[in-house]
Amino acid sequence: MPSQKLYFRQDIQVEPLFNSWVAWVLLIPPATAAMNMVERHIAIMTSYINSPELHALALKNPAMQSGPFIALDRKRIDEIENLLQNTKKYCGHLINFVSAIKELETLLSSQAKGYSLESLYSKVPEILQGYVELNYDLNNNATFRFFEALLYRSNFYDVGCQSIALSKVEQDSSRPFIFSTPRLKSEKSVHLPIPFAHQGLDELFKMKKNPQTYDWIRSQLGVEIQNEELLASFFTENPPQSCEKYADDGVRVRYFGHACLLLETKDVSILFDPIVSYVCESGIPRYTYQDLPEWIDYVLITHSHQDHFLPETLMQLRHKVGQIVVGRNYEGALQDPSLALMLKHIGFKNIIEMREMDEITIPGGVIVSLPFLGEHHDLLVRSKLSYLIQLLNRSILVLADSCNIDTALYHRIHLYSGDVDLIFLGMECDGSPPSWVYGPLFNSPLPRVMDRSRLGRGCNYAEGMQLVEIFHPQEVYVYAMGQEPWLRYILGLELEKDSNPIIQSQQLIAECKSRGIVSEFLFGERDIFL
Repeated sequence: MPSQKLYFRQDIQVEPLFNSWVAWVLLIPPATAAMNMVERHIAIMTSYINSPELHALALKNPAMQSGPFIALDRKRIDEIENLLQNTKKYCGHLINFVSAIKELETLLSSQAKGYSLESLYSKVPEILQGYVELNYDLNNNATFRFFEALLYRSNFYDVGCQSIALSKVEQDSSRPFIFSTPRLKSEKSVHLPIPFAHQGLDELFKMKKNPQTYDWIRSQLGVEIQNEELLASFFTENPPQSCEKYADDGVRVRYFGHACLLLETKDVSILFDPIVSYVCESGIPRYTYQDLPEWIDYVLITHSHQDHFLPETLMQLRHKVGQIVVGRNYEGALQDPSLALMLKHIGFKNIIEMREMDEITIPGGVIVSLPFLGEHHDLLVRSKLSYLIQLLNRSILVLADSCNIDTALYHRIHLYSGDVDLIFLGMECDGSPPSWVYGPLFNSPLPRVMDRSRLGRGCNYAEGMQLVEIFHPQEVYVYAMGQEPWLRYILGLELEKDSNPIIQSQQLIAECKSRGIVSEFLFGERDIFL
């Protein structure tokens, strides 16, 4: 085996970990990672240790799968206790950082009354001094912002908390929900104590299609492996299924599941919101990593929620991406961390930040970034974009989870875009409350009534049909509904046939078909040709 050329197997899942928790978008930036560690991870582990039976009982209810309950056998309580103690021991500086944020918020609420803030800088908690700017909005409400790039240069961005877990895919829905269950070491997984930006990971993921020797990849990873035999089993002599470059004269849109779309002509490839399934024998047809082209010219991110910006997939594509495109954030705000900085610090080099109505000229057309309404609970989040792709005289609207809460916006966009050929629209119109994703960032918990009033949702039937009537598409596809089972560990969502989002989307599809518009609910895999 030392000189034998091997491939990295297509059925090995890769979980980037932050202190043993699967890294999602808010576990990479220093401030939000610390706040989630304190307000989510430590709280959940403490609750589990105090009452593991309660967690087991709660998880028997499917509606609680995405709640704050650890999905582990009670026999592993000692390991959770150990993880909790190690977190407190080795991450004390992050715990103190979170305490300082709360202290600063209290300082501003009690002493910033519209007068000069200069005298308050000396009262900022010492560990935050030099990392924050104090300011007022135009209504004299005091707040602060972080110098976010500087935080990444501090000890609050601790790559020692980062590691990679490799394991064989058991089945599509076998992984516990990422917000609530840490990934403990086991005889079925290999843990690599390396940071997310480690270049050896690029070499590992290249081996999915380009074979190397086992000794060579071991040297590239450069770490001691505790379970060497298991790691060796993650490689194979068998080459993957080949994927020929799209070479026809038109446009092909390939659906990979949820919000992941691949647009291709013979001259350019564009991948949206990459979350890609591993090879898995489940009976559900799907495209996987082996169906992606050798090179992807552009990766476009619509927004920062975990089902659209997933480090697990992005890191596996890093070596084969030309440019990755993200929205520019509201700089320094906790609720809107910079996607560009995140990508830079997990190893990406070619990053484009766009504002609304920016354009990128591509072979045969243009990418236009559009405003994105809804889905973000009325929080000030700027790093969200929908996209208009004009390619070979065709127009495609990729709207992700945009919600048509202001029809006037889309009338104004239509003045620019004209009619379009295709619309891709998310219609998870029930949504989740802000506490689900952003809860650890709030200074104090939102009252339940307020929390439930600010659901992050996509379009319902009426709102979706208004878009159809504005843009006059020839085809409408409902996507990003979280129904593929390989999304379950990210969303904890399994809609029933009689659930409101399914009813609303089927109603829209039926109405479109009655008007002669091609319409479909996407699931699994699909090719669309223009």
